[in-house]
Amino acid sequence: MQLPAPVRWKADNYNNLMEQPTLFYAATLTLAFVGAGAGLNTGLAWLYVGLRVAHSLVQATVNVVVVRFAIFMAASFVLLVMSVRAAIVVL
Repeated sequence: MQLPAPVRWKADNYNNLMEQPTLFYAATLTLAFVGAGAGLNTGLAWLYVGLRVAHSLVQATVNVVVVRFAIFMAASFVLLVMSVRAAIVVL
């Protein structure tokens, strides 16, 4: 039996929440432990969280792929910047 699309959207969203956030946790914990968790890094972290919430809301409700992809790419870019900033501080 195949689930209706709105139900699958929610299941897909749950699966998506298990991928990138692992890197987010590592980057934020690294920045916090080395004393670089304030200022711009805090702003980037909250921006990432906000974008992921927006992504989840879009995916679980209307699921417009173009909008969802744009939000996902924005969040991915923010996470990349955070990861590079964490690597620079550590190295």
